[in-house]
Amino acid sequence: MKKRKISEALVTSTVKKIALKASFDLEPELEKLLRQALRKEKSPDGKTVLKIILENIALARRKKIPICQDTGLSVFFVELGREIDLDFDMVATINQGLREATKEGYLRRSVADHITRENTGDNTPAIVHIKLAPGAKIKLNLIIKGGGAENKSLVRMMSPAEGLAGIKKTVLDAVKNAGGQACPPIIVGLGIGGDLELSAILAKQALARKTGSKNKDRDLAKLESDLLKDINKLGIGPSGLGGKITCLAVQAEKAPGHIASLALAVNLQCWAHRGARAVI
Repeated sequence: MKKRKISEALVTSTVKKIALKASFDLEPELEKLLRQALRKEKSPDGKTVLKIILENIALARRKKIPICQDTGLSVFFVELGREIDLDFDMVATINQGLREATKEGYLRRSVADHITRENTGDNTPAIVHIKLAPGAKIKLNLIIKGGGAENKSLVRMMSPAEGLAGIKKTVLDAVKNAGGQACPPIIVGLGIGGDLELSAILAKQALARKTGSKNKDRDLAKLESDLLKDINKLGIGPSGLGGKITCLAVQAEKAPGHIASLALAVNLQCWAHRGARAVI
């Protein structure tokens, strides 16, 4: 069977398009949750913060300017169809699209070498996860991670004896420790199982789902629901000023791991949960 040819230029332009869209225009599922939060919030300060957030979203969309001054670190999840004839470096091409988006969108340069502290100057390199998939399409799923929430994230290798109660306690402690520094109302991504590495990737994958979507696994869906209620009892509120709405969604993924381990990654994301998708 003849394989489908996809040009490097098409991938570059598609990456550029979704990088700009994610930077300027929040996905409708997230904006809906923010509007629901405004209706539910009782704190006057919390309501004020949510109104400002929603006004900010509208201005960014209308003027095509970044939603947040922290234009973040780009993380791509790529599904690459096995029936595609690929004669170029996918990671390099994704970085070129991101480079062009940074220049055209006047995005702040947010990526630096962590030893020399020298800025790369163009928001590259992105973090790219590629997996093979059936078919002749390329699916691109981008999330942008700001530094404030990412810095309050964690990976913990727990004892299996800590179980579900230990998972819940660790998540709640992480959110309490973050307070207002993660720019609430937040979205919480959880990766459970695997090893240290896989749990962190799973937590990112959980955030890459449509915001507010529930896991198809009944046990994980219940954990997501229970934690959302418990987090919103903490009283941290929008921007940490107190209130009912600290978290908009909890999203979890899991994988089997070693019998002697319980890996847990808690990946926090600020209200400016920027993401975009495309299929080529």
